[in-house]
Parts: sequence; C-alpha cells; structure tokens
Amino acid sequence: MFEKEKKLVCIQGMGFVGAAMAVAVASAKDKEGQPIYNVMGIELPNEKGKAIVKKICNGKFPFENVDKDLQKAHRECIDNKNLSATVDTDWFQKADIILSDINLDVSYRDNGEPYLDLEMYKNAIHMIGSKMKKGTLLIVETTVPPGTCENVIKPILEEEFGKRGLDKQEVLIAHSYERVMPGADYFNSIVNYWRVYSGINEKSAEMCEKLLSNIINTKKFPLTRLSCTTASEAAKVLENSYRAVTIAFMEEWGRFAENAGFDLFEVVDAIRKRPTHSNMRQPGFGVGGYCLTKDPYFAALGAKDILKLQGLEFPFCYEAVRMNNHMPIVSLDKIQHLLGGSLQGKRILVLGVSYRQDVGDTRYSPTEIFAREAMHRGAELTYQDPLVNVWSEMGVPVEKDIPSAELFDVIVFTVGHKQYSSINFKKWLSNKNLVFDANHVLAREQINDIREAGCRFSAIGMGGIG
Repeated sequence: MFEKEKKLVCIQGMGFVGAAMAVAVASAKDKEGQPIYNVMGIELPNEKGKAIVKKICNGKFPFENVDKDLQKAHRECIDNKNLSATVDTDWFQKADIILSDINLDVSYRDNGEPYLDLEMYKNAIHMIGSKMKKGTLLIVETTVPPGTCENVIKPILEEEFGKRGLDKQEVLIAHSYERVMPGADYFNSIVNYWRVYSGINEKSAEMCEKLLSNIINTKKFPLTRLSCTTASEAAKVLENSYRAVTIAFMEEWGRFAENAGFDLFEVVDAIRKRPTHSNMRQPGFGVGGYCLTKDPYFAALGAKDILKLQGLEFPFCYEAVRMNNHMPIVSLDKIQHLLGGSLQGKRILVLGVSYRQDVGDTRYSPTEIFAREAMHRGAELTYQDPLVNVWSEMGVPVEKDIPSAELFDVIVFTVGHKQYSSINFKKWLSNKNLVFDANHVLAREQINDIREAGCRFSAIGMGGIG
C-alpha cells in the first residue's frame, strides 16, 4: 500500500477534522525534507464513507473548500504515496499512533433537554481497543465532556487489552483537541496554530508531544501541556462555551442598536481598537457548525454523567445555546414585519446555506432553522451557495450561480462567502426587492448601491436604515 516503511498513523473518521488532519500529518517532513509518517484514514463502510475514501485516494479533498494550501498539500501527499484511506479497520492493528476524530454528539429528549448517549462512541473505542497493539498511542482530538479519557476511554481500552492478555498498564492515551477552522485558512489552522495536550501518563504525553511537534510550527506556535487529560478536555469545552456566551451577549445589544437607530458594527470596530477588546464579538444570523451548538452543554453533562458531581449548574452555557438558536428567527421576524406582517406566498432568495463563510459544511447551519420556520409561515425559498450543491439536511438542491433578482420579493444574505463581495447590485437588483443582511455580509458601499437601486434595505445590528 505504502511505498516506503515509516511509522504508521491511523486516523479514525475522515470528516472535516479528520480529513484535514490526515493531510497535515502526512505533510510532516524530516530535516532532509522526507515524509515522516505514512497516514491511513479510516472511514465507516457505508456509502458516504466509501465516497470519502475514493476521493482521498484519487487526490481530491473530500469536502468543498477554498483553501489552495490544503488542496496542494493533499496532492503532494498522494504523489509521495504516504497518504491513503480505507474502510478496513484491520489497519488499526498496524498503527503506531491512532488519532480519533469521530463525533461525540449530544442527544435531546422530547422536551429539548440535552443528554449524553455514549453507546456509539463507546463502541468505536471498543473496536480500536480490540485491534490496537501494545505501545500504540491513542490521541483523542474529538471534543468530549471533561473526564472522558480517564473515566470512559481508559477503562474500555483496559478491558479490551485484558481480553487479549495484554498488560493494562501499557494503555497509552492522550487528549489534544482540534482547533480546525474550515475556510480560507483550513490547513494553516492545523500546522500554524497553538495546540493544547495532555496524557494519562508521562509516556502518553511525551509521545503526543513528539507527533504534534512534527506537524506543527512549534517555533511560532508553541505547545501547551496541561497536567491531566480532564484539564485538556475542559479547555476545549470552556474555549467554545466562552465564544458561544459572548456571541449570545451581543444579541441584546443588536436589538438595542436596531431600535435606538445606530450601527452596532461601527461601535464594535471602534471598541476593538482597544487591545484588551480586540476579539469582541458581534450580532449576526446565528451560531452553526458542529462545535458551538453543543459544546456548551458538555461541562454540565460531563460533571453529572461522567465525573458524578452533584449540584453544579451552568446557566450561562445553557442560555447561550438557547439565544443563539433563536437568532435566525429574529431575522425572520424582522423580514416578516417589513413585508407587512405575513410571509405567505413570499419568494425568498437565501444566499448562503453553510454554517460559515468559505466552507461547504451545512451541519447545524442556522440557515436551516430560518428555512424551516419560513416555510412553516408560507414562504417559498430558493437557496444559493457557491460551495454546496445539495443541502443534505433539507433534501433540496442548491444553486451554484446567483439567480435573477427579479424572481424574488426578498433577498437574504446569511453567510459572508467571498462571492457576495463582488455582486454588482446596481445591475442585479430589481427595485421591488427587499434586501436583508442577516450577518454583516455587505460592505457600506454595497449598501449604498442597494439603496441607489431603489430597494429597501435592512440588517441585523443596524438601526436607522431601510
């Protein structure tokens, strides 16, 4: 399979994180410029998994993206014959290092209450434990509730080692959470970014550090080692919870700006000049993707179900998720008000269905919340996104090109794809259109062009316009 003998890294799960991580690990070079690792990505043996494997092996990254660095690195790894993919889990038997990048989802009861269902995740770890050899390190990159490595993963691996007569003391586990950001800097968000890690023992931590040091530019982006895996797990959960809470906080200020008649984005830009506030958030269309929509729940769920701690509550985290999930409905309510109180029969063009700009990932996209409620209220929707062909969650096709504006009553910008920055609004718009910017997508010059075209304009976080 591989042209030269090297240490083998197997990556469990070729999703948006695992596929990019596979390229990053396979791109690691020694001082002579030769690849350090052979990398085998391992996917589920279903239709989707087989399609991903086929793309990877053919030198095509399995997900639409605009990152030319990632695309180039992937092709080079294929040319170097040290990157491949398969659905055959027996490859775990040969691995020197295993990276686990599979999902650990939050489930919801009928009343909307989140809870942990670990059965599928545990099964995946059992499978690894039944195959991995002594001396192999398992690195968990998945975001998991604090306590998972020590209290869930370690006992499973010890059980599987015991079944095969292997010494349980030989189990090696590290946690190093991913910070992958699909988009224009997809590849660089791995190889040129800070990483946190820890191990269940000294040997695990040292092996993890060596791998990370080989794939990351640690001279500019030094590693941070924490004292235990629970601390590393908590770091990722706190990191994402902090972002979710601060985004939710800005929502109430968005409503204030809209009603008081000022531009909140102008205010935020002024405040960001202060170094201590340079990362201040802003209101928008909603929070999407796989992380911020569920990670704020993990502290509470981990405390209760894994660490067995009593009496701990996380009201800010829960309220942040609730507020962020409601953000798309705020935009829809404003559009309905501007249309005289009804969406029945109104034709809406939705520009952007992915969860963030310049990536084709539609998981937990806030546009889905918006679209389902808009249809429930009687609107007719057309979707356009330069990076999505079919919106699988909704089961609908997505236009690649931007349709004629004359076909629609409302045009809604939900995602800041680069394509939208070059629209000639004076030529494209019909003066009957209502244009709504739900996510600070449009520049001031574009807004002026919209108004000069005779269209009504409104936006989240901006008052005194329309």
